[in-house]
Amino acid sequence: MHIPDGFISPQTYLPAYALAGIAWVWAARSLREQLDEQTVPKLAAMTALAYGLGLVMVPMPGGTSGHALGVAMLTLLFGVRLAFLSYSLVLMLQSLLFGAGGITALAINALAMGLAGALVSALVFRALRRLGDTAAVAAAAWSSVMLPALIVALVLGLQPSIAHGENGVPLFFPFGFSIVLPAVLIPHAMIGIGEAVLTLFVWRFARMRRWSLA
Repeated sequence: MHIPDGFISPQTYLPAYALAGIAWVWAARSLREQLDEQTVPKLAAMTALAYGLGLVMVPMPGGTSGHALGVAMLTLLFGVRLAFLSYSLVLMLQSLLFGAGGITALAINALAMGLAGALVSALVFRALRRLGDTAAVAAAAWSSVMLPALIVALVLGLQPSIAHGENGVPLFFPFGFSIVLPAVLIPHAMIGIGEAVLTLFVWRFARMRRWSLA
């Protein structure tokens, strides 16, 4: 799901960096109060797990790939702000060390996967918890994959209309919504099922260890 360099126009990634900067400042507020000697090692372990998951690429139609996120896992254990910051760090390291996602697209990837994924997983979990933790966690994890996938697809599909030459030829990503939306959303609906299973496993592990959950 990472957007690489060269796919996104400056008209898109520059405003995205401005918005992401505001979001990072918001997420970092009261950071010292959120982190203590018990939370830090647990957060580090779960962030490392999310980092590893993002490097396991699942082949998708059209020569691209997708992957599990782990952002719902981070959100349900540590809250939206820490999940967003942790996943932003994951994306930056993956980009710098492995070329998984571009630096120009980092803000978009962070907003889509880190912030939107965290927010939707928290909201879905709270809305469905009355149905039981299993259903709520699974739905939250699946949603944390699908909303970012939708945002990424919309951003990519928008590129031909906002960044093209005088002859109408796209300067960056060349495919519109009719191609991008099904190509991204359908495979990620299946990836979301795997995400739900993994998140449930981690959630139950944390409950068994009596972690203080967000």
